[in-house]
Amino acid sequence: MTTVLALIVVLGVLIFFHELGHFLMARLFGVGVERFSLGFGPRLFGLQRGRTDYRVSAFPLGGYVKMVGENPDEEISEADIPESFTHKPVSRRIFIVAAGPTFNLLLAVLIFYGLYLTYGTLWLKPVIGQVSPDMPAQAAGLQPGDEVVQINGAAIKKWEELAALIDGSNGRELTLVINRGGDSLTLTAKPVLVDGQTIFGEPRKRSVLGIVASGDVVRERVGPLTALSMSLASTWDIIRLTAIGVAKMISGALSTKELGGPILIAQMAGQQAEEGLASFLSFMAFISINLAILNFLPIPVLDGGHLMFYTIEIIRRKPVSVKARERAQQFGMAALMALMVLVFYNDITRLFE
Repeated sequence: MTTVLALIVVLGVLIFFHELGHFLMARLFGVGVERFSLGFGPRLFGLQRGRTDYRVSAFPLGGYVKMVGENPDEEISEADIPESFTHKPVSRRIFIVAAGPTFNLLLAVLIFYGLYLTYGTLWLKPVIGQVSPDMPAQAAGLQPGDEVVQINGAAIKKWEELAALIDGSNGRELTLVINRGGDSLTLTAKPVLVDGQTIFGEPRKRSVLGIVASGDVVRERVGPLTALSMSLASTWDIIRLTAIGVAKMISGALSTKELGGPILIAQMAGQQAEEGLASFLSFMAFISINLAILNFLPIPVLDGGHLMFYTIEIIRRKPVSVKARERAQQFGMAALMALMVLVFYNDITRLFE
């Protein structure tokens, strides 16, 4: 039950924010909106305000905003031309279409901002918990309980800083200043290269000393400006890594088996909900960013496909023909359906692993 409710909440919030972006930008530029729908298919319930029907529809995997004159070949009355999407300058159409995925990115920033303001930030202290036998750390004399305060003159505050400097040494000797029971000691150690993996599962060499963190965690409160900076940085990190992952899948360097669909999202949403509100909201932000990136892809029928048509229109100084649009959208729909089949196949395969 938790899994189903978590999925409904995640999809409902993400779809609402996405369509709200289209809706608000359309109204800002004077475009009439006939329907604002969460879900596709038959109308379940809703309300009418002015000319807009705000509705919840039967099939929840998506949503849409139906604007006046949004189809180039649509016949509209003379009175509706001032509110017609197609009759607006191409720059305004671009803003309206881009607003959907942009609002998904904005949602992620807002979620991270709220989490950082509420919970602050957590980080591991650079305190050694274990020293592996027959490794450089043991040979150098490092012991459990040692706190690393400097490496090659660089001050260390967090374990991730320590790990980054060791990994970035490429096996070169390091000078470590440690705090051991209040005494300051200087030791030297030369990392060894071992086989490892990137976050995408690709093989790589890693430099290690053979130490494990003690697990001592520090919670640090942050102010509004720091929280904003950190939320933007977190959002950008996910955008960057997701974009790299997509590029690797397209190039064949990363298996498409890593893709997941609604079933995987439901499972993960349920797991995160059980772990607590902060984990659930972080997961929602992650999915919101992925939804934005998906919609920005230049695939006809997605927002990115429409943006591609408008870019061509700017270059050619005339709209793409209706026939060309229809052919491209047929291709885009086929590609999207193939993607859906793939992710559902992956999801079902994982269920039986």
